[in-house]
Amino acid sequence: MAQVTKDTMIGELLQINENITPVLLGIGMHCLGCPSSQMETIEEAAAVHGIDPDALVDHINEFLALNE
Repeated sequence: MAQVTKDTMIGELLQINENITPVLLGIGMHCLGCPSSQMETIEEAAAVHGIDPDALVDHINEFLALNE
C-alpha cells in the first residue's frame, strides 16, 4: 500500500495516484498544473493553503488505502 509523508512532493503524489486530484482541488489546491507546485512538499503546499499538514497527510493516506 502506498503511503505518503509531509515530505512527499506533490508531483510524486500525483504519480502515485492521479485520482487524488479531486481531493486536492476540493481543499483549495487549484495550482496542481503549475510547474512549481510539482516540486512542493505536501507540508509546504498545506502551509500555503492554511491546512494542517498532518491532517492532510492522514486524509491522503486514507484515500490511497481505499483507492489502490
